[in-house]
Formats: sequence, C-alpha cells, structure tokens
Amino acid sequence: MSQRNLLQTSIRALFLLLLCSLVVGEIGKDFSHCPNFFYNKTPPQGVSAPGYQPICQRYRNQYHFASLYDRQRRVPLFSAYRLSPADGKRPKSVWMYEPQLAFSGASPDMKHFETPVDQNVIESQAVLDDYRNSSFTKGHLNPSLHQKTLDNRKATFTLTNIVPQKEGSNSGPWNKLENDVLRDFKTFCNGTMYVITGAMPYKSGDHWINNRVSVPEYMWSAYCCPSFKSDLPNNVKQFFPTCAAVGRNDPNSGEEIVPVNKNAKPSVRGYDVRRMPLENLEGILAKRLAMPISLFDNRCQA
Repeated sequence: MSQRNLLQTSIRALFLLLLCSLVVGEIGKDFSHCPNFFYNKTPPQGVSAPGYQPICQRYRNQYHFASLYDRQRRVPLFSAYRLSPADGKRPKSVWMYEPQLAFSGASPDMKHFETPVDQNVIESQAVLDDYRNSSFTKGHLNPSLHQKTLDNRKATFTLTNIVPQKEGSNSGPWNKLENDVLRDFKTFCNGTMYVITGAMPYKSGDHWINNRVSVPEYMWSAYCCPSFKSDLPNNVKQFFPTCAAVGRNDPNSGEEIVPVNKNAKPSVRGYDVRRMPLENLEGILAKRLAMPISLFDNRCQA
C-alpha cells in the first residue's frame, strides 16, 4: 500500500473513531458523560434493574441534565439536575424524543417529533399519542422553571423527562413544591443545589395509559445543598443540607405515605405533598422498588 493510500485509510479510520465517540455520548451504560449533575459526581447508589437506561440529556450539542429511563414502563425513574433559576419565561411546548433509544447509532441530541412517528421510536419510548385523551398531563421531573437559559428550559421538553401526572397534582401541590424548592435555593443556598426528582410505581399492578406508559402512584423529589447560610431560621434548619418530598398522584391511594387534607379545595384534594427528611424518602423508595437506595453521596455532607 502506498503512503498516500495508507494516509487516506488512517484518516478514514480516525474519522470513524471520532464519529463513534460523538454518537455514544448520550445513551450509555452509566452517567460517565454527565457526572456533574450529581453531588460529588456520584449518581444514586443501589438503583439497578434490567431495562433501566442512563441518559445524558443532550440538546444542541450540550448536556443539560441526566435521566434514568425505564424502558419497560416508558417513563423516567428519575431526572437529576443542578437548579438554576430561569432567566426568562417558560418556552413553547415543542416536544422531543431520544433517538438513541430507537437507534443505537443515531444522533446523541434529542430531536423533535416528526409526522408520522417512526415505528422504532414508538416501540422504544413514549410518544405524544400516548398522552392524548388520557386524562393525564405531561409531568416534568426536571421542570423548566428550575433551568436558567432558554436552551436549558427547552431541553426539559423531552418525553424521557416526563411521566403521566394528574392535573390536580401538576398545577396544584406539586407545582407549589417546585416553587418552594426554588425559594429555598434563592434564600438559603450559598452554592450549587443538586436535585433528583422521580416517579414511584404502584406497589402491585402497574397502571397504564394507552396500555403502554406506566402511571406513577407518587411523585418524589430530593435536594442537596452542601453549602448554605449559617444563620438559618429554626423552622428552616430541618431542610438543610438535604430535604425530600413525596406527592400523591392518585387521590384514591392510601394515606400511609402521604396523608390527605380533607379541607383542601376539590380540584387539588387528594394530591397532597409531604416534605420529609432524606432518610425517610430513601426508606420509602427502598421498600417500593425493592432495592437499597442512596440518593446523594455521603448524604450531601461537604
């Protein structure tokens, strides 16, 4: 082989190697491409099961947050992110999907849905038709109001960050919790706040929309703020460095995890949210998911 042909062959091989390294950036066996969304660059420990797919959520060639996607239920188990208050309004809801769930060699960037939707996409994840006429809203795990830039906020509109959530929860007590966490960050947190928000399946027997997408019985969330103000008010000290919460997504569920406020107005009755210590949430998740779980490295101790 001539030196020129050898050089051309080497260049092609290098190009293919670089192309492959770009393509595998989002879907992988772990979160090694996006560790910065986790405290101490450590994802939750103890969470493992067949069908759980780590996704480094990438939009316009940049990582914005991380999700653990349940392929069998077609919903994320959790999304993890660093909270940064929005510098603008909520963007128009233009929904996207994860190409690499359908095609392993596809672009690592999330893409907008096209019409018609490719059958491989339909089989690999939730699509917009699943939510039509379902009586459920598209519930963000990573909400756009917790993301600073316009691109950050747009990136939250992927269905791999969405679970079926009742309107009474989504626009009621759960929305209040999202705003309360934002307030806690602005008022008391000195540095980065790491948030992990997820969905909890029913204890026995999955509930589905369109016989394809699993409906969670509860929403849950926890944050880690390792650096916070030293003069916290007494009624706030319990919320630092960590705090957690569980919210009802079914008004008919029992009250052993989250009690119901019988005096709440009808539109939000049964969708209560209960704030609790991190250890309590981890205990609830360990029982429900049948696996020991530690959400933040060293319990967020700096």
